[in-house]
Amino acid sequence: MTQPFDLVVIGAGSGGLAAAKRAASYGARVAIVEGDRVGGTCVIRGCVPKKLLVYGSAMRHLLADAPSYGWSLGSTSSDSAELLRRVRAEVDRLNQLHIGFLEKGGVELVRGWGRLADAHSVAVVDGNGQESQRLQAERILIAVGGRPHRPAIPGAELGWVSDDLFELERFPERVVVVGAGFIACEFAGILNGLGVQVTQLVRGDHLLRGFDLESARAVQEAMQADGIDIRLAHSPAAIEGQPGELTLITEGGERISCNGVLLATGRRPFLEGLNLEAAGVAVEGHRIPVDADQGTNVPHIYAVGDVTDRINLTPVAIDEGRALADTLWGGKPRRVNHELVASAVFSQPELSGVGLTEEQAIERHGAEGIQVHRARFRPMSQALPARDPKVLLKLIVERASRRVLGCHMVGEHAAEIIQMAAIAIGMGATKADFDRTMALHPSVAEEFVTMPN
Repeated sequence: MTQPFDLVVIGAGSGGLAAAKRAASYGARVAIVEGDRVGGTCVIRGCVPKKLLVYGSAMRHLLADAPSYGWSLGSTSSDSAELLRRVRAEVDRLNQLHIGFLEKGGVELVRGWGRLADAHSVAVVDGNGQESQRLQAERILIAVGGRPHRPAIPGAELGWVSDDLFELERFPERVVVVGAGFIACEFAGILNGLGVQVTQLVRGDHLLRGFDLESARAVQEAMQADGIDIRLAHSPAAIEGQPGELTLITEGGERISCNGVLLATGRRPFLEGLNLEAAGVAVEGHRIPVDADQGTNVPHIYAVGDVTDRINLTPVAIDEGRALADTLWGGKPRRVNHELVASAVFSQPELSGVGLTEEQAIERHGAEGIQVHRARFRPMSQALPARDPKVLLKLIVERASRRVLGCHMVGEHAAEIIQMAAIAIGMGATKADFDRTMALHPSVAEEFVTMPN
């Protein structure tokens, strides 16, 4: 029997959940279709479990520094199997929590994979592709997110993608990480911190393309100093062997023996099986293009989050979903501002920034049109251990208006600090506004308000 809904959401990840719950709170009748666990990439196999692994691996530095503060700990060791078990248990808890939120919010959870049957109905199919029911909808939201992309090289199926690492029983002794983006750098740090020998292959000449270059290079130097073997201008050509005993062959013919290969080579929107052509939804490359109101080319079909491949961050997907519901059912039309979005890399050390990078500022305003203020120093937390890495703080300022165009940091708690800076920059703060803000001493963040002109 068909059931009329005001909104049917395909995908119970961050964007889909946000839209469904907000729409239901306005009185809309909402169903959300999900064939996997509720929570999506961020909760199940992304931001949340990854950050827990970062915390676990960072304990190594805390333990190593403890004697400098008078603590005698004796011998310590890492048990990655126990850490992974605990992380999975927390993910299971969050999965159930999100299911409860849907029930409490009056959203009907439909188990199965959603695909468009026509412009106003969604077919729900099982893992074998058999249709179990069909949902009629006044409006449809596609919020299926993305999936890791494997490079087209022989033996790629022998490698892991990021999803796989969370399901391992324990981490092996030697891993090759392929990639230079935030996922590659974060997992390189996690594995290295837990005692894994890590070799990272980078196609280009530096890590973290798209982030402030000086900041990215500061992260790279620290990762190398911490024992990660980063090989620039190296690309994989093939993977050979059996699971647990692999050989990665580079394009230069080098053979690297390892126990596992992580292919952190990007993500793509997950369009497989959506049957978009049945409703006439247009696709551009690998993504679904949308307008400023999240609308596709079909007036009553929308898309949010990574499937649109604009800014692939969880908070962006959430805000897009909520803005859609506010506009359509809440009587509060609004659009998401994609121009000023803070971002972070939970590498070790951490990198975060908001606004223009130095390179972007020069491109827009010219080298003479901007002024860069920076501070680099050893933080007080490392005064007694007397170890690096040093923190880096940068303000990018437009000379003419003295407006702060960008704020970037490498170091402990970078994301927490930049989140607050994002408020000021979003309000159009100038360097003078930063200067007249009283410093909170002693702290790392005070350097942002004490930099000389």
